[in-house]
Amino acid sequence: MEKQIFKYGSYSYEYYLVRQVRKTISLIVQPSLKVILKCPIDCDSQKIEKFLKNKWKWLEKQLSFFKKFNSKSNKKEYCSGESFLYLGRQYKLLARKGTVDEVKLKYGKIMLITTGSVSDKGKNKKILNGWYSSRAEIIFKEQYKKVLKNFSYDSEPILVIRKMNKRWGSYLKEKKIFLNSVLIQAPKECIDYVITHELCHMKYKKHDKSFYDLLKSKINNWEEVKEKLELRFL
Repeated sequence: MEKQIFKYGSYSYEYYLVRQVRKTISLIVQPSLKVILKCPIDCDSQKIEKFLKNKWKWLEKQLSFFKKFNSKSNKKEYCSGESFLYLGRQYKLLARKGTVDEVKLKYGKIMLITTGSVSDKGKNKKILNGWYSSRAEIIFKEQYKKVLKNFSYDSEPILVIRKMNKRWGSYLKEKKIFLNSVLIQAPKECIDYVITHELCHMKYKKHDKSFYDLLKSKINNWEEVKEKLELRFL
C-alpha cells in the first residue's frame, strides 16, 4: 500500500494505493477520512489519474459527509459505555468511584477508578491517558527487547516513546528509535512491525530494495501487517 497525492484544481487529496489481482478500479472513503484506491497490479498512473478526476465530485461529497459526522461523534466523553482500543481489542469503559485513581482490565472492560466524579471528563481522560502511557512504556520495552534479538547489531539504539502526529516510528542517526505512543492501541504484531522497520533503518537508511529485502527476511508478511495497521489505526 503506497501513500499518494491527488491534486485537482485547488484541491489536494491524500490517498492510499493498493495494487492487487483484480480487473477494476475502486475508491473507498472510510469514516476516518482515509481514502483508499484499489486497482489492478499493472494499472498505469494515467488511468488512475483519470479515474480520480471522474470521481472528484463523489470523493468531495463523501469526505464532506464524514467530516460533519466526525465533528459530532468522534469527541470522547470518557464516560461509562464508551469504547477504547488497547492492543488491538475494543474495550468498554466502566467508570467507578474509588479511593485511588487507577485503571484495571477486568471482566473484558477497562475499569477506571476515580477519586473524583465519575462524570468528570477531564479527570477521567487524565487517568486513562496516564494508564495508556504506563502500559506503552512496559509493552514497548518488552517488544523492543524481543525484536532486537532478531538483529546482530553491536549497539542498542535508545528507545524513546512519544506521541507523533504523522508517523508510527522513526530512526535517528544518533541511534535513537522513536515509537508513537498511540501504538499501544494496536496489536503486538503491529508494534513489532514498526520496531522491526526502524531497526532495519540502522543498516539501510533509504526505502530501497536492500531495505525491503531485510524487512521481509525479518517479517515475511510485513505488507499485510502494515496494511492492517494503517487501515485500522491510522
